[in-house]
Amino acid sequence: MVANSKSFAWGARVIGVMVALFGYGFAANAQVELNLNEHDNKPYYFGITLATNRSRFQTEHHASFLQQDSILVAEPGNAGGFALGLLATARLSPRFETRFNPTLAFMDRGIHYKLRYADLDNQTAVTQKVESVLVSFPFQLKFNSDRIGNFRVYLLGGAKLDYDLASNARARKVDDLVKIQKTDYGIEAGLGFNFYFQSFIFSPEIKLSNGLGNIHVRNENLRYSSVLDRIQSRMIVFSIHLEG
Repeated sequence: MVANSKSFAWGARVIGVMVALFGYGFAANAQVELNLNEHDNKPYYFGITLATNRSRFQTEHHASFLQQDSILVAEPGNAGGFALGLLATARLSPRFETRFNPTLAFMDRGIHYKLRYADLDNQTAVTQKVESVLVSFPFQLKFNSDRIGNFRVYLLGGAKLDYDLASNARARKVDDLVKIQKTDYGIEAGLGFNFYFQSFIFSPEIKLSNGLGNIHVRNENLRYSSVLDRIQSRMIVFSIHLEG
């Protein structure tokens, strides 16, 4: 519950920032000289991405969870991370664009366990952390609003493929490990704003990024893994794109 509250507070702050930027865009760009006036005629353009994220696992218990009594609770927690990426956008029409946004993301997710009996360290509450270094390949479709001065709103949606460079799927001799697959796939949807400056476009964006695959490598001989069946990835990403 504490982790969920922190995630909600983080999301509320990000949404508050986005709403403030939305209002600023209308107020500041009603009657101004247009920057990068020819940019909308470019067939393609590029940029870089700086991002922060809030990620967690979505878990489902295995039937064996109800058949054992040593683990009372197994639930995921929220954690923060950051990412760096590149951006390539191709214009399809005045309203629609396609975008490729490969990123390198660093995150540290975890699953919290409550034990009936204390472990060797005399603990009844244990967190199994899973470190990930994700190379993500999102392909997205953007829908652009009309440009208002030096401001524009856009919506996006698409699919992604993830590869975890830090996957522990092949690890051995680790009795208490929760193993995660190297690859995953999923869908994304988000909202962003374009602020046109004289030499670049500043684009804050928030999106939901959900994995669809089961990334859990279940092993009935591993204590913390055996009580879980499915594990899926869930992420909220706040990005700053600098485009030219």
